[in-house]
Amino acid sequence: MKSIYFVFFTLLFISCSKTDKIPPIDNAIDLDGTQINDSSLTYPERFLLSAKIPAPSDQDKNTPVYICVHGFTATTFEWIEFRDFVRKKGNAYTSLVLLGGHGRDYNDFKNASWEDWQQPIKDEYTKLINLGYKKIYFIGSSTGCPLLLDIVSQNVFNTSIVKKMFLIDPIIIPSNKTLTLVNTIGPALGYSASEMEKGENGFWYKYRPYQALYELNTLTQLVRKKLEKGLTSEIPIETFKSNKDGSADPLSAALIEKGINGTCLTNIIPSNLHVFTRLNGRNNYTTEDYNLQQNTFNQLLNQ
Repeated sequence: MKSIYFVFFTLLFISCSKTDKIPPIDNAIDLDGTQINDSSLTYPERFLLSAKIPAPSDQDKNTPVYICVHGFTATTFEWIEFRDFVRKKGNAYTSLVLLGGHGRDYNDFKNASWEDWQQPIKDEYTKLINLGYKKIYFIGSSTGCPLLLDIVSQNVFNTSIVKKMFLIDPIIIPSNKTLTLVNTIGPALGYSASEMEKGENGFWYKYRPYQALYELNTLTQLVRKKLEKGLTSEIPIETFKSNKDGSADPLSAALIEKGINGTCLTNIIPSNLHVFTRLNGRNNYTTEDYNLQQNTFNQLLNQ
């Protein structure tokens, strides 16, 4: 995910804009339109383990499962590379969750609350528990991280089955601090646009309604307060944080480590990519970026 926050100084020029104006969506190429949806909605068995193996064997139930949660404006595409990596290794399963309100169209995204985003995570976890899986790991990227931490605070997870939680470039404190102003000036803007990289069209929302940014701000502020008060977790947590990130302030990782009452490790990654584990669709990346991704994937699996 790239540049997930809009530049607020543009409000100086569009202060008279109407809140409900419709962005110039291209239905043929934009996820925001009515023609393109996330593939998991059509082929859930390719993404969700509960759909792929509805009647698991004892061997299946004892195989580690990684529930992967993407970030704001993204889709399951964010974790495709890890899914394919795990398939080649053959020693674990993945389940790629599509957040609520995501992967459909602009209006679905606009109208969804952060609780709506979170619900599919709980749903897939519950299905896997009911199917009898005994070793579950969670991996969140960006906004997926505060969504997971909020669930931890709700004491929903069975801590004898959920073995560990990994957080990739978590956003608790945004790099762009003006996100906190969305309540005041968001309605004047209506929406913001982001320039897609070469392979991102159709996999990320191009237009971000201020309502969705409001929900993001609400979520991050809520989880930040929980961490500042102290968030107890019996589930070990490990964070991987790019040291130069235009979306999530590296202080997010420090706040998580300080705020978790329990086991919490932090890895600072020498990268300027937000969600450095996702390389597909980017205009360019280096050999060092690829090596960081592959090393991290191995680290996630070697538990």
